[in-house]
Amino acid sequence: MSHRVPCLLLFLGLLLHAKTQAQDMPDMWNKAATANPAHPGLKWFQQAKFGLFIHWGLYSKLAGRWHDSSYYGSGEWIMNRAQAPAAEYARVAQSFNPVGFDAKEWAETAKEAGIKYLVITAKHHEGFSMFDSKVTDFDIMDASPYKKDPMKALSAACKAQGIPFGFYYSQFLDWHEPNGGGNNWDFNNKEKDYQEYYRTKSIPQLKELLTNYGPLGLVWFDMPGGLTTEQTRLMIDSLRVLQPGCLFSSRVGHDLGDYRDFGDSEVPPVPIAGAWESIYTHNDSWGYIQHDLNFKSPQEIIHLLSNVASKGGNLMLNVGPDGNGKWPAYSVAYLKATGKWLQTYGESIYGTTWGLIPAQPWGVTTSKPGKLFLHVWQMPANRQLRVPGVTAKIKSVKILGSNKALTWKQLPEETIIQLPITLPDTRNTVLLMEYSGQQPDLSQLRTQTVSNEYPQAEIPAVWAVFNGAAKSKLFTYSHYFGDWKHDNCITGMVTPDDAIVFPLDIQDAGDYKIILDYACEPGSASQQGMVTVGGQQLPFLTLTTGTYDSHKPMQFIQHAVGIVHIDKAGKQNLAVKPVSGNKSELCWLRKIILQPVK
Repeated sequence: MSHRVPCLLLFLGLLLHAKTQAQDMPDMWNKAATANPAHPGLKWFQQAKFGLFIHWGLYSKLAGRWHDSSYYGSGEWIMNRAQAPAAEYARVAQSFNPVGFDAKEWAETAKEAGIKYLVITAKHHEGFSMFDSKVTDFDIMDASPYKKDPMKALSAACKAQGIPFGFYYSQFLDWHEPNGGGNNWDFNNKEKDYQEYYRTKSIPQLKELLTNYGPLGLVWFDMPGGLTTEQTRLMIDSLRVLQPGCLFSSRVGHDLGDYRDFGDSEVPPVPIAGAWESIYTHNDSWGYIQHDLNFKSPQEIIHLLSNVASKGGNLMLNVGPDGNGKWPAYSVAYLKATGKWLQTYGESIYGTTWGLIPAQPWGVTTSKPGKLFLHVWQMPANRQLRVPGVTAKIKSVKILGSNKALTWKQLPEETIIQLPITLPDTRNTVLLMEYSGQQPDLSQLRTQTVSNEYPQAEIPAVWAVFNGAAKSKLFTYSHYFGDWKHDNCITGMVTPDDAIVFPLDIQDAGDYKIILDYACEPGSASQQGMVTVGGQQLPFLTLTTGTYDSHKPMQFIQHAVGIVHIDKAGKQNLAVKPVSGNKSELCWLRKIILQPVK
């Protein structure tokens, strides 16, 4: 059965008269995807959606302190940050005795949290092996008083809970080994033989992991280096023989992984096809730091999980146990709270793909054949949830996890759902919309909704139509060491021809305050720009925010440039452009914000 193309799609087509990147937008984030043919193991991986990362090693005992200094950020990098001599650092193992470790408890907590696969550090950059390795004495069996292999126990416990088990392995960086990558404070990089390191430790240990711990769901490689493409392929081929069903992450290098991992704490701004994963840690560090208590709340985890699923990917959330083998109490409590939410709403996460409707002021969507899941993060003031672009025949709308049916009205361009006075879960109540026929995939639709039923509309700059030299660029920067952040901004706006245009569906007439969220280097400050919408113009001068440094926080300003009046609801184009005569980029625009004036 054919369906009428919605008017809002026709509007978009008319808008794209200038040079744009509308058709190519997803390709900006598809680079470095795997070059391998699809692995059959990807089926379970793409259905799983929610994984657990565990960083555990000698750094966990140090807990963010070396000698008399406290460190913030990535605790597993403390040896590097303190430039700790390898021999002195190795002595930490003599008192590493995690007698509080309980594999059964870990696996049961993961199960209760709704986790569908688990990955733990077998060896991180410090070089210490958290398993019984015959390749080295610098492992938990030989160098520590613990004298047990926790990976054996955890593998068995995960199997008992039906959770696919995998290992993280740092294949190149190894600060303990003279020929390993990374340690240039003890060893001379020019004298290192990386091939010898791979031959004598890295590859033999990988073979141990793939031989001695039962079927593995995946091996999560990290920090590739020291190998050519062909050498990496030979390494992978030698490992595949041991476990053909095991997946390899993209950080094995040279685009030879089975699925893609984005940067630490990065979610692509648009849906991405194929198998991919977004990795976040529960607080600010991957390895345990006693003084790091900045844990994500259950609501933040639920929003993160549903946002990643709405883009088509998996979320792997990290927990850092302490040196005694215990998880932080907040991690246990908040993961279990997430699991309780999943008991009700898990159908909207597991086995889904990206939402067919782009993000709305009320939340995001995920989908399955014949089903659209509406993740309501924020209720509209009038309790009327407006869903654009549904042209398939709607059969029913109800609150997921209950039999409570909701009333709805399907119009040519939108469906209006009447919400109850209160929602079961203010963090994220999921509505299930079931339909028959074919529903067009509108996930790339640039038209963004603005309504006075919400405090404000925040529209990421990547949804603009780019003209001239304007383009999207990913900026990566850190707060604490290794606490990476990522923002996509529009760059290249120098002349009026470099305008960016936001197609808007303004649902309510009235006054709106326009706010530009941007970064601006000193050399670009005090340049003139113009916002136009509905025949109205808002001139402004850019304000400096500071110089970009990838290892420092990136500064943004929310610059209110004025108020516009919208006479009637309907489609509008909001443009941001430089004026004539500017010599440098106007700014790096991250998003626009429209606030209804009340």
